[in-house]
Amino acid sequence: MSLLKRLLGIKDNKSEQKSSETSKFMPVKKPPVDELFMMNFKKNGGKFIYCEDKEELLSNFQNILEENEWTGQEFYSHDINRDKTFLKDSGVTFTTDKSANVLIGNCEYLIANNGALLVCSNQIGEGKLADLPHNFIIYATTSQLLESLGEGLQLIKKKYNTKIPASITTLKTFEEKSDSDFLSYGSTQKNLYLLLLEDL
Repeated sequence: MSLLKRLLGIKDNKSEQKSSETSKFMPVKKPPVDELFMMNFKKNGGKFIYCEDKEELLSNFQNILEENEWTGQEFYSHDINRDKTFLKDSGVTFTTDKSANVLIGNCEYLIANNGALLVCSNQIGEGKLADLPHNFIIYATTSQLLESLGEGLQLIKKKYNTKIPASITTLKTFEEKSDSDFLSYGSTQKNLYLLLLEDL
């Protein structure tokens, strides 16, 4: 079943039939990777927008700018050529000045089991996350979804071979956490929008 059908709660007759045939003694099946990522990403406080095609992505991108009154601003991008190409016709002006209000970029992978975005110096540059803008707009595709961080790190090693990028990290704290939440200790909190484009 496609991601869109699951988001809208449209059930497939075949999957309903299979579920009725399963026994109560069977182990509980894990949700599909895309569904698991969405649940964990939203739990982390991220804002998720699914896009069926490029036109819908650009329309949602413009809506984000208008909603936050970011229209007409310069946006930080570490990889300006790639971002310009992907967001062609959006009318956005990019800068390499980290004091900009919003970062626009891609990520390496989307990690389902903790709802994190795996990024490296190719997307965010070198240095600390705290030095980057507080607001992030990340665009990615469904083919970038992976189950675990280990899988993502292996693919980065394979992809870049001997030139492994610096500053490999995950973005996974998208809202203020309480003092008692020790798992987020030391994380840099960002206001993050994810535009996920269907490409499978």
